[in-house]
Order: sequence, then structure tokens, then C-alpha cells
Amino acid sequence: MNMELNNIDLPPLLIVDLYRKTFVEITEVKTNHQDSSDENDEWKFLGGNLKNISIIVNYKDATHLYDKQLEFLVTMLSACKLSLEDVSIININNYPDKKYKELTGYFKSKIIFLFDVDPVSFGLPVRFPHFQVQQFSMSTFLFLPTLKEIQNDEVLKSKLWVCLRRIFEI
Repeated sequence: MNMELNNIDLPPLLIVDLYRKTFVEITEVKTNHQDSSDENDEWKFLGGNLKNISIIVNYKDATHLYDKQLEFLVTMLSACKLSLEDVSIININNYPDKKYKELTGYFKSKIIFLFDVDPVSFGLPVRFPHFQVQQFSMSTFLFLPTLKEIQNDEVLKSKLWVCLRRIFEI
């Protein structure tokens, strides 16, 4: 049996166990509406948002995202010298009425990754293609295919890497 040290496949639960304090933290945050409503907004997200980087995903049947995509995302973040503590992962499917102004305002997002979330449907007044780093309203946006699509395609991975190097100057 030939096992390579770089290709060990750990189950997600073991990874979570190894990084219990900083790996996956579900944070529920409440904020008041800006209007006269008595209700509160509740934002559920993964991560610590220490560097105001928002990762927007769109999964109909997951609270946040699937384990395989989370593993890939963590690898991607590590390559950029980032961790889950630096970002907030928000499943926009849980907030169909929220648009970019509310989300970026609340999370003070400087960098926003839109995985399978069309910029116009997210409320942005500009349309731009996948893998184009777009500056708008003092934030950097990157519209991307799904994490699963990127994870399974070497060409898409290399396109993403080019964008990440540009955004994070690595």
C-alpha cells in the first residue's frame, strides 16, 4: 500500500476535532433594524470575521456549506495565509431578502467572494464575469462558480489562484 504524506484524507469530524477552538465556530449575531421595526436580524455564519472578508455561498439544503467544500475552502484560505477566524461564511440562501448593502454593512466587508451568487441578484448595480476582480463601493468583489465546480477543475483552481494572488498580494 503506497500512502503519500501529502494526500492523507482526513474525515471532516477529525479535522474539526483537531482545530476545535478556531476551525469551525458557528456564531449567531443579532443587530437592530435601521427602521422602526421591533424585530431583530439574526445572522448565522461560520468564522470570526477578523479581517472583514465575507464568503457568500448559496446552498438550498445546507446551513452553511458541505464538508467537502469547507475542506477545500480551508485549504484555499491557508494558501493565502488566512484561516476561518479571518472570514465570515454566509449562506445567502438563508437570507433571500438581504442584499449586499446590509451584508457588507453589517460585516464591514472589505473583500467579498460570491460563490454561485450573481452580483446583480445580490443587489450590486454592476454586472461582471467570473474571475474578474471588481472594485465597487470601497470593497473588492470576486464572482465565482460554485466551490464544488472549482474544487473539481484544475483550470478553475488556477484561475482562482491568480485572483487570490492579486487580491491578497501574494
